[in-house]
Amino acid sequence: MEQTLNICLMIVSGIIIILTLLQSGKSDGLSAAFTGSGDLNLFAVQKERGPEKVISRMTLIFGIIFFGLVLALQIV
Repeated sequence: MEQTLNICLMIVSGIIIILTLLQSGKSDGLSAAFTGSGDLNLFAVQKERGPEKVISRMTLIFGIIFFGLVLALQIV
């Protein structure tokens, strides 16, 4: 049982890493914040649309699964 949970935890961890890397950046980067280039507005409300929304939701779902697996491993 514990080995199965560990394998599932590794798979979910890999999926979370991939989904996080697929997400688009919210700004032009740290250099743009210092130089003032670009349109950096930290308080602007930006709605996610299309694939960005799907990736964001999947990351949230797999994060919850990851949290549940860690709890389950602590109980076992």
